[in-house]
Amino acid sequence: MKPALQIPDAVRDAVNGNWVDNAAPAHWRPWLRLSRIDRPIGTWLLLLPCWWGVGLAMMATGPRWFDLWIIIACAIGAVAMRGAGCTWNDITDRHIDGSVDRTAKRPIPSGQVSVRGAVIWMVMQALIGLVMLLTLGGAAIWLGILSLLPVAIYPFAKRFTWWPQVFLGIAFNWGVMLAYAAHRGGLDWAPIIAWFGGIAWTVFYDTIYAHQDYEYDALIGVKSTARLFGEDTKKWLTLFGALALILLAIAISATGTSGTGWMIAMIGLAGFGTHLLWQLRKLDLNDSDMQLFLFRSNRDAGLVLAFFLVLAGIV
Repeated sequence: MKPALQIPDAVRDAVNGNWVDNAAPAHWRPWLRLSRIDRPIGTWLLLLPCWWGVGLAMMATGPRWFDLWIIIACAIGAVAMRGAGCTWNDITDRHIDGSVDRTAKRPIPSGQVSVRGAVIWMVMQALIGLVMLLTLGGAAIWLGILSLLPVAIYPFAKRFTWWPQVFLGIAFNWGVMLAYAAHRGGLDWAPIIAWFGGIAWTVFYDTIYAHQDYEYDALIGVKSTARLFGEDTKKWLTLFGALALILLAIAISATGTSGTGWMIAMIGLAGFGTHLLWQLRKLDLNDSDMQLFLFRSNRDAGLVLAFFLVLAGIV
């Protein structure tokens, strides 16, 4: 893998060649980095469960033209709310981030953005997310409001539990319920079960991500599943990967779809599972570059499932 470009103020784990570091006006860069625009994988991981929710809802009741707007609104909302969430995370973690090599150049600990400025930026992004949410109907609006609770709690989770990845999963996979409710006007078992499956998937991919900071986290006392699992990480990831597949299979069946639609959805789930298995085989607990590469590859795993769920809902 190619090393990151040597841009003086670039964050270490930014995507190599990203447009923020290479093309954005210099005075915009700290704000865009604060929103992780230079690292889009988090936006994908927030968005993909939303698209799962659209696909599951289409499987349950059939497609609607409004589904196209749900897909677009969720994409815009994911960019805005991921940016707001990351800004909140960096505000609360500013002292920790300054102690970790991977995060020391983030805009707040490096002094590029003040805390007051970050709060204003967070509110601006949240308002964009709110505008998108208000177009999705009452049930989705209430679910969106409720989602603020796990978002607010997550940055503190690594201070009081060894399982902060579960709290991240609760927040990041909320969209499967929100998008489903936007289509159907409410919830049933399919999106709720898929939400739990998504949480298991998040533990899988974010444990891989957390291994990059294993030594730093140990030094400063930050908890994570990477530290909890240690050398047994692959065994635990096998368990959580299997749990994600089982729960998502149950969710697909809970839509009531049968025949061709069910088979298409299961093909997508098989592709998703194959990708997780590939990650397990490639994972090296001593290779942080490989860990980052595998973490980012979960965009493809989630996209495969999203594509086949939507396709299953159309046929």
